[in-house]
Amino acid sequence: MSDFTLTRGDDGVALITWDLAGKSMNVMSFEGLRELEACIDEVLADDTIKGAVITSGKDSFAGGMDLNVLAKLRDAFDGSPAKGVFEGTMNLHALLRKIELAGMDPKTKAGGKPIVTALPGTALGIGYELPLATHRIFAADNPKARIGLPEIMVGLFPGAGGTTRLTRKLGAMAAAPYLLEGKTLAPDKALRAGLIDEVVAPDELLAKARAWVRAASDADLVKPWDAKGYKMPGGAPYTPAGFPTFLGAAAMVHGKTKGVYPAARALLSAVYEGALLPFDEALKVEARWFTKVVIEPTSGAMIRSLFINKGALEKGAVRPQDIPDQRVQKLGVLGAGMMGAGIALVSAQAGIEVVLIDATEEAAQRGKAYSESFMDKGIARGKATEAKKAELLARITATADYANLAGCDLVVEAVFEDPKVKAEVTAKAEAALGADAIFATNTSTLPISGLAKASARPAQFIGIHFFSPVEKMNLVEIIKGAQTGDRAIAKALDFVRQIRKTPIVVNDSRFFYANRCILPYLNEGIRMVGEGVAPWLVDNAAELLGFPVGPLQLTDEVSLDLGVKIAKATKAAMGDAYPDDDVDAVVFPLYEAGRAGRKAKAGFYAYDDKAKRLGVWPGLGAMFPLADAQPELAAVQNRLMMAQVLEAVRALEDGVLTDIREGDVGAILGWGFAPWSGGPFSWLDRIGAAKAVEICDRLEAAHGPRFRAPALLRDMAASGEGFYARFAPAEAA
Repeated sequence: MSDFTLTRGDDGVALITWDLAGKSMNVMSFEGLRELEACIDEVLADDTIKGAVITSGKDSFAGGMDLNVLAKLRDAFDGSPAKGVFEGTMNLHALLRKIELAGMDPKTKAGGKPIVTALPGTALGIGYELPLATHRIFAADNPKARIGLPEIMVGLFPGAGGTTRLTRKLGAMAAAPYLLEGKTLAPDKALRAGLIDEVVAPDELLAKARAWVRAASDADLVKPWDAKGYKMPGGAPYTPAGFPTFLGAAAMVHGKTKGVYPAARALLSAVYEGALLPFDEALKVEARWFTKVVIEPTSGAMIRSLFINKGALEKGAVRPQDIPDQRVQKLGVLGAGMMGAGIALVSAQAGIEVVLIDATEEAAQRGKAYSESFMDKGIARGKATEAKKAELLARITATADYANLAGCDLVVEAVFEDPKVKAEVTAKAEAALGADAIFATNTSTLPISGLAKASARPAQFIGIHFFSPVEKMNLVEIIKGAQTGDRAIAKALDFVRQIRKTPIVVNDSRFFYANRCILPYLNEGIRMVGEGVAPWLVDNAAELLGFPVGPLQLTDEVSLDLGVKIAKATKAAMGDAYPDDDVDAVVFPLYEAGRAGRKAKAGFYAYDDKAKRLGVWPGLGAMFPLADAQPELAAVQNRLMMAQVLEAVRALEDGVLTDIREGDVGAILGWGFAPWSGGPFSWLDRIGAAKAVEICDRLEAAHGPRFRAPALLRDMAASGEGFYARFAPAEAA
C-alpha cells in the first residue's frame, strides 16, 4: 500500500494524500519520499492538472521523519557515513525545491503550478518542513494540533530546509524559539506567529485549499527569498540591525547549552553562514552542518534514548505480553499531600475517576483544591476553560471515608515515608477493595517487599514511584517486589501509559534505581564542600557537563531536612557499613542552623523573600573554609559523573535494572543526567569501558572505595565490548 496517493479532481486540482498504513501518525521514509516525488512529477507533467493540495488521510498531518532513515543514510556508503547523510539530505532538498519552484520559468518566475498543504492536525519536523516548501499552508482549526520543529529536543536540528526557510520567512530573532528551543504552537497561535498562512474550519479545509490553488497567480507562487531584492526580516548578519541579533544568539546558545549540545551550535552556524549566501547555497550549508550533527555520537545517543528507547518503553516494551488490557477505570489515592494531589490531578486529566482520601475531609479537600488551582492557572493563560475545570474536578471525590474505594481497580498510596503509617492505610484500603484490585505504594526509598508484608495479597502489591512535581516530571519508576505478579506489573504500566508518562520497571532494592544513582551525585557535591572545594566550582562543573542544576542547588531544591531523614534511616538500616558520615558532617550542621533549603529560603545558597536564589550563602565559607589549592575542573567533573555512572552499573550488575534502555531513559528523565550523553550507559559506550576503569582507578586511589570499578565494568573493559552491544535488545543496540 502506498504512503502517498494522487487523485485528480474535476476542478483540475490534484489531491496528494499522505496516509501511512498501520500507523496512527504519518512519518517520512525513503519509500514515502520516492512516492511523493512521483506524485509531484505527475502534477508538473500533466497539463490537465492546474495544481495540487497535499494533505493527510489521518487526523494529523505528520509526526516527522522516521529517524531510522538517518541510520540507513549513515550506512548508505561504505566507509563514508558523511557522504551518505549529505547526499541523502541534498536529495531531500532537491525534492522540496522542486515543489517550491513548481515548474516555473527560472528567469521570469512564471508558469508554475500552485502546490499547497492542508494540515488537518499536528505537523512536526518534516511534517512542517514540507509545508514550508509549498506555496500556502492551510491548517484546520484544531486546538489539539501542534505545529513546529522539535528536532533540537533529540539532538538534531531541522535539516530538510526548515532551518533556512523559517529563518528567511520570519528572520533569525523570530525564528529562534522554534529552531533553538523546539517550540510548537496550536494552529491559531502558529498563524499569529507567521508559521502558517490560514486557519479554517475543519470541514472547509480542503475546499479552501482547492479554491486558493484555482485562483493563484504567478506572483502568488514566488517565495520572498526567490524574489528580486529580497532582504531578511530583522537584518542579515552584516547589517547594523542584524549584527546584534546574531551576536546575542551566539551568547544565548552557549549560555544555555554550556557547549555540550553540538546541534545547537551547528544550527546557529547554519543560520549565520546561510544568511550570507543565496538560497540554494544556504541549503547546502544547512546540509553540511546537519551531516556533521548526524554523524557525531551525541545525536545518535540522544535519538536512541529520547526517541527510540523512550518510545519503546511508552508502548510497552517491557510489559508482560500475556496479560489483557489493564487500563484503570477508577483510581484511589491515599494521602492528599503534594504528591497525592499531583497524582489525582494527572489521573483526572487522563479521564480517570479518582477517589482522593486523607485522614480528614478537610485535608482531602485541600488536596482536591490543588487541581482547582492548577486549572485556574491554565484558564488565566488561556490553556483551559471553566467547563474543562468543572469537568476535571467532577472526576475527583475528596473524602476521609475508605468505603468510597469500593469499585477502585487500582489504589496508589502516597502517605508519609513511615512503614507503620503505610501498613495502616494498606490494611484499611484492602478491606474496602475488591479481590482483583491492585495496590501500589508511592515510595522513594523503602523496599517494596518489606511494605508488602502489610498486604493480604502481595502478588497484587507493587511500587509506583512518581517524581515531584507529578504534573511536570515525565518519569514513573515501577518497582517489582519479591512476590509482585505480572498482572500488577501490567496494571502499573497501563496506568502510566494512560497518564502519558514514561515508565521504567526495576526490581526491588533500597532507593530502587533513580534515587540510588542521584543520591551519590548529591553526596559527592556535598563531600567536596566539606573538603574545602569552592561550592561554585562544584555546581558550575556539573552544569558544564550538561546537568540542569548542580548537586548543591539540587540539594537545596529537594530540601536538606529530607536529606537528614534519609541519612538517619539509611544509617539505621546499614549500621557500621554506612558510608556517608563525611556527608552528614556537612548537612547536619547546616540543617541545625536552620538552613533546610529553598523552602526555608536558606541552604547552601542564599535566597530573597520570594525564595529567589541570590548566590552561595556567604556564611558557608566560615563553616567549611575553602582549601588553598582548588582541584582542576576535570577532576571535579569526573567525581560527579562517576558517582552516578558507577551506581547505574551496579544496579545493572545487581539485577535492579533488567533492561539497559530503562537505565538511560530513567537517568535523563528522572534526574536530568546529561541528556546530550544519551544516559550513563550510552556515555560509557562513548568513552569506552577501559577509559572508565582508568578514571575509576585514579579516583579510588585519591578518594576511596566508593569509586572502585564494579566487576562488570572491568569485565567490559577486558572484553572491549560496549554495554549496548552486550545487553540491549536487538532493536535498541
